[in-house]
Amino acid sequence: MHRSSSRPQLDLSKAEIQGNFEEKYPTILLPNQSHDISHLALDIGGSLIKLVYFSRHRDQSTYDKRMINVNNRLGFPPNGNRRSYPILGGRLHFVKFETSKINECLDFINSKQLHCGGESRYSDATTDSNAIIKATGGGAHKFADLFKERLGLSLDKEDEMNCLVAGANFLLKAIRREAFTHMEGQKEFVQIDTNDLFPYLLVNIGSGVSMIKVDGDGKYERVNGTNVGGGTYWGLGRLLTKCESSNFDELLELSQKGDNSNTDMLVGDIYGGMDYSKTGLSASTIASSFGKVTSEKKGLDDYRPEDISLSLLRMISYNIAQVS
Repeated sequence: MHRSSSRPQLDLSKAEIQGNFEEKYPTILLPNQSHDISHLALDIGGSLIKLVYFSRHRDQSTYDKRMINVNNRLGFPPNGNRRSYPILGGRLHFVKFETSKINECLDFINSKQLHCGGESRYSDATTDSNAIIKATGGGAHKFADLFKERLGLSLDKEDEMNCLVAGANFLLKAIRREAFTHMEGQKEFVQIDTNDLFPYLLVNIGSGVSMIKVDGDGKYERVNGTNVGGGTYWGLGRLLTKCESSNFDELLELSQKGDNSNTDMLVGDIYGGMDYSKTGLSASTIASSFGKVTSEKKGLDDYRPEDISLSLLRMISYNIAQVS
């Protein structure tokens, strides 16, 4: 967020992802960031709103103790007139909301006073009528008036694809252990040579999917795409599982409890439980998504929602990977 043409910059030195890499909302630690910076930015897509904001410290008491320790080391009296020096460090936090529930996003911003230059417990500031935040995605245009009405914020609209490429380059260059392979449930981190990063293919999976060839900073070309993406999974998932909740995460949680072999036709179903070794296909390879349903006299209610959700997720994910 900014109120003038001059805005502080992030210090990315020694930045790294914190905590469990599998957790829902990981944070990025910026150990050398000045504490007096405030950042808030939004990506308002067709299905989800993605929000990133910077926080100084986990709580004020911790911050106060660190300030006292620093002042003591420097020989400053507790209540002296000497200037206190800022503590370095902070975090980038990532949160998402359903676009259809945009008011929840607005309430979150308001509750943390992110539109006032920082979290409420650190700032007594009030909203400036000229406050501006960076935003991208179609919703930055669609909901601009709502942000102005509810929070007094103007949205500085950025090109969606420019932001996407710049963000990917930032993560690959600045964040350690950002790139990895995922094979049979095992994650293996890949060492990135920032001097030999380009070209690479960036596959952006949103409601729809775009495949982008990135040749350098600001140099890219959209080379392909598909309308079968996250929105497809969400929409078909709600219809097929009759999921009472419209929550995307709950649909994903269903898939984690599923067994797709109850609905998908596997190579082993065709070859009597054996691999098709000549072509390198294991018995567990999916030969036909939902193929087993065609040979069974069952209705939709006879299949577990968990199995349907997993089959659908794999069908769409594999299709995106194949097109890419």
